[in-house]
Order: sequence, then C-alpha cells, then structure tokens
Amino acid sequence: MGSDLRLSPRERAVLTAIVEAYIATGEPVASQALARHLGNKDGMSPATLRNVMAALADQGLLDQPHTSAGRIPTARAFRFYVEHLSGPQIAILAPQRREQIEESFANVGTSQQFLERTSHVLALISSGLGIALAAQEFHSLEHIHFSRLAAGRVLAVVITKGGTVLDRVLSLDRDLTTDELEAAARYLNENFHGWSVERIRTELARSLEAERSEYDRLMRSLEELYRNGALEAETGAPVFFMEGVANLLAGETDRDRLRTMLQALEARERLIELLNAYVDARQRSVRVVVGLEESIPELRDFVLIGANARLGQENLGTLAVIGPTRIQYQETINAVSYIAQLSGRIFQPPQ
Repeated sequence: MGSDLRLSPRERAVLTAIVEAYIATGEPVASQALARHLGNKDGMSPATLRNVMAALADQGLLDQPHTSAGRIPTARAFRFYVEHLSGPQIAILAPQRREQIEESFANVGTSQQFLERTSHVLALISSGLGIALAAQEFHSLEHIHFSRLAAGRVLAVVITKGGTVLDRVLSLDRDLTTDELEAAARYLNENFHGWSVERIRTELARSLEAERSEYDRLMRSLEELYRNGALEAETGAPVFFMEGVANLLAGETDRDRLRTMLQALEARERLIELLNAYVDARQRSVRVVVGLEESIPELRDFVLIGANARLGQENLGTLAVIGPTRIQYQETINAVSYIAQLSGRIFQPPQ
C-alpha cells in the first residue's frame, strides 16, 4: 500500500505530475514532457527528473512499457495518489456539476428510483460503470394487500419501504373468502410493518405452530397464503442497478480481454460480492480501491470508488463507480460523495 512509502517532497511532486499526465493522455510520460509540464519547477532539469523517475521505479511506483522512453504509474502509485487526495485539499464539486446532478434527481420519489437514477448519473459523470445496490433493509414491508380473483386464486401485492411493488397471483389449495384475506392482510400490516420480508417469513413459520390454537382460523388463512408464495423468496433478492458497461469496453481493443470483461460484468453476483467486500455499511466516507484483480481477475487495471447512501442512521444502499485506473479521481470521488449525501435531502421528511 502507498501508506508505507516515504517519499521526499520532490519525489511526491514528480509522482503526482506523472499520474495526472497519464490520466489526461493515457500515454507513457517521458522526462522531457514532464519537464515542460512542471515548468522547470524547483529547478528540475530532464536529467534530474530522470533520476527521480528511476528512484520511483525502484520503489515499484513506475513501469516502463516495452522500449518506450516514458513511464506509466503502477497500481501502487495510484494508491499513493488517492491516499493523498483524501485530505483537506480535495476540491469541492463544481457548481455546474452539482446542478447537473440535482437536475438528474428531480422527481425521484422512491428509494428504488433514487438507486436506479444513481447508476445512470454515475455512469454519465465518470465515463465508467455506475452501480447502485440496495441495502438489505430495502425489502422491509410497507404494506401488503390480498385480492380474491376467483375460487382458489388470489392476487398478493407487497409494497416495500424502498418503493418496490411486487405482485404475484397465488393458486391456493383452499379457497379463502374476502373477509379472511382482509384479516390476514390486516394482521401482517399491523404486526410486521417495517420488518424485512425474510424476517417476516421466519417469524410466520414459528408463529404458525406456536399460536395456532389461539388464532386458529386466522392462522389457517395465513398458512395457506404463506405456503403458496405470498412472501416468496425472490422478494428478498438484491435490488441492483448497473449502467455504463459500454464505457468500460470502449477503450479496450484486445478481443480476449473484452470477452472476459463482459463475462465478469454480467456476473452480477460477483459485483455484489465486490461491493459488500469493499464498502462497509458503517463507513461514512468514500472508499477507493485500486487493484480489483484481487477479487475479480478480469477487472485488472480497474478501480472502485464507492460510498453508502444513508437516511439518518439507516443505510439505504451502496453506490459506486468502477472505472479504469486512469479515471478522474477527484471529480469522481466528489460526485460519489455528493450523491450519497443527496439521498438524505431527497427523502428528508417535511418539518
């Protein structure tokens, strides 16, 4: 990691200049071009710069591709660069960018809409892959309703706290009356409002046995609805939005690498595991991870910039950008941070 490095002010200035030049051009940085870029800062001639660059290469911070005269930053160099971006010198998001983001979130009314819009906005701003993953609490129950369609057929409508509407037509072994359906829905709404769907299913399985004698008729109705899929497991599946795959593939010309990258990006479960591994639900700051190949080898030379969106103490979900190591770090970090905080303003209850 970059934190165990001890660079002199001169070495740090040169490394920062090389990283920023490489981000801007994507080309190896030569000492002559670097001298022009630095404007003979601190009297560093091309010869002096070559010596400094050689020292940085010895520390594993620069590579020399092929026979090129220029150097490119390594993953270790990007880590060092990012660690020294996170201090107080980090720039505030530009007003026009802030306005663009806020306009993009106009008319967002539910958590699901917020997360979906987030993946789109992050892909647009970063020219990378924008990802938004709902927290587990996303599928907590707001309201459930049962409608009798015909004998033995019932429509179950589950509305979650995240604003998702999940409907399912149930085929029952025993016909239930409208009164029985209303009683079952009332019991669930009154006793399990705000509970996660998984927790409701666990509690129902327990209470169907423990309380059968006390609520015999009601429990029989609930058992019929529950066992036929009223709270089916798929309602607890992760809500995950992703946009911008084309951004990542645009600069890649190697066909084999393109194919493996596509396969990796299509495996959403792996990306969800990546987010859960690197972005802790309790953290308040933006996390930057350089070197995703440790988790997904196909994403070598890519970086993850992620944060949690929160509503007070509640975790709404994780939002992140996956992009090349040449990504515009400062602007992307600021955009991720701003959008993560924006959720609290959008869903702030009126005073």
